[in-house]
Amino acid sequence: MLLEGKAKKLKIIVQESEKVYQRSLYEAIVFAAKKSTLAGATVSRAIMGYGSNGLTNSSKTYHISQESPIVIEIVDRPDRIEHFALVASGLIDKANGAGIIYIEDVDVVIYRKHEDLKPATK
Repeated sequence: MLLEGKAKKLKIIVQESEKVYQRSLYEAIVFAAKKSTLAGATVSRAIMGYGSNGLTNSSKTYHISQESPIVIEIVDRPDRIEHFALVASGLIDKANGAGIIYIEDVDVVIYRKHEDLKPATK
């Protein structure tokens, strides 16, 4: 797949414990991206964060949820990203989950696999 120049990055942040179809929601999203033949996906566990329902008030102080946010990033052509955002949104709905999905403009400088590398000439 050729992916250079103007592209879109889909960023999805969900809670680590959310499940859909008896698997982690973030795994279901990545497997759906693979099935949709998107260019690639990266999943990261964030150290700390809060969102629409991740900050609770107690009598002494605010407590941030002990659960780590999971960040999923997917880069591909704009039309493919915009379509897959709907798929990911549907999976979050199916999980009765919470989170955020947003799309950013990116410029792809290089995208290739190891087999595409040419041996160095002397």
